[in-house]
Amino acid sequence: MSSEEAANNEVKPLSANRAEVVKQFQQSATDTGSPEVQVAVLTQRLEKLNKHFENHKLDVHSRRGLLRIVSKRKRLLGYLKKENITRYRALISELGLRK
Repeated sequence: MSSEEAANNEVKPLSANRAEVVKQFQQSATDTGSPEVQVAVLTQRLEKLNKHFENHKLDVHSRRGLLRIVSKRKRLLGYLKKENITRYRALISELGLRK
């Protein structure tokens, strides 16, 4: 693999992507823990893990982590749906989670 190909295949560190996601979904300038931000960050982690599983189909240990993340996201979405249905619907549509 040439250095040019390696540069194109580089993956951004999760922390850099996380900052962008937090900035996009935060409610105020200091908000990092609202349900919307947490769900968006978990969704980003799930997308990254799904790419990992395309190459590593037998990675059972990471699959367990994936299931924990899915479960946590589901709980957060349930909470948001119960507390504020309009914020829930806006988040779902923005992330493209449900049809």
